[in-house]
Amino acid sequence: MNKKVKISIVMLMGFLAITSCGKKEVSATDEPTEVNETTSDEGVKPEVSNVLVIEGNDQMQFSTNELRAQAGKPITLTLKHVGKIPKEAMGHNLVILQQGTDEAAFASKAIAAGDTDYIPASEKASIIAHTKLLGGGEEDTIEFTIDKKGTYNFLCTFPGHVSMMKGVLIVE
Repeated sequence: MNKKVKISIVMLMGFLAITSCGKKEVSATDEPTEVNETTSDEGVKPEVSNVLVIEGNDQMQFSTNELRAQAGKPITLTLKHVGKIPKEAMGHNLVILQQGTDEAAFASKAIAAGDTDYIPASEKASIIAHTKLLGGGEEDTIEFTIDKKGTYNFLCTFPGHVSMMKGVLIVE
């Protein structure tokens, strides 16, 4: 069996286990940080901050689906993979797309871009910024600036993740 088939089988088994048990991994710390996150259940609007932290876990979930930042100022975004599974089976990245980018078409091209960590070279013009592909316990910080106010989609491009790992960056 080739490596891609094995990875696909592992991902499918993980997805089935996740959906059958319905458990959600919770990560909590006692120390305050400049984190811009919320859960949709709370209905609380996240504060505007240009220092953003978001987590991805082994259950294919980002810790939030909405981030907010101020236009025209540098944005520092850190993605933390808080799970334990290696990137070959449960890799996460975060890709911020230009406004108007067809998310489904982009994700379809990303699936075929395994050699470039699921960042399709043909879609470079559609990408504002992206992190590296991370495995459990890893993190990556990127810096970028968005001058135009608006809503920008973000997603994880690892195969099979986009349906559960996506959100919006609202630039005010």
